[in-house]
Amino acid sequence: MTVAINKWDAAEHLDSDEAIAAYLADVMESGDRNHIVHALNTVARARGMTQIAKDAGIARQALYKSLGEDGNPTLSTLLGVLKSLGLSLAVKA
Repeated sequence: MTVAINKWDAAEHLDSDEAIAAYLADVMESGDRNHIVHALNTVARARGMTQIAKDAGIARQALYKSLGEDGNPTLSTLLGVLKSLGLSLAVKA
């Protein structure tokens, strides 16, 4: 008997602004750069990479590259993506 296993994709479950904000807040608390970039990629895919790139004023291919596995998004890319999602960074003491 063969068991079919489907790959789970968090992007398929980020279906509200609240879910996205909670997901990113949790990931940001980790402080892990790779985890944060991966989460931004997941959220961008959930919302539509093309639309996020357009709203953020970034070329689609550049967004894919900066949020990819070896990506290293600039601060302006990070801020653009967050702004396109209706989110912002905050600093807490």
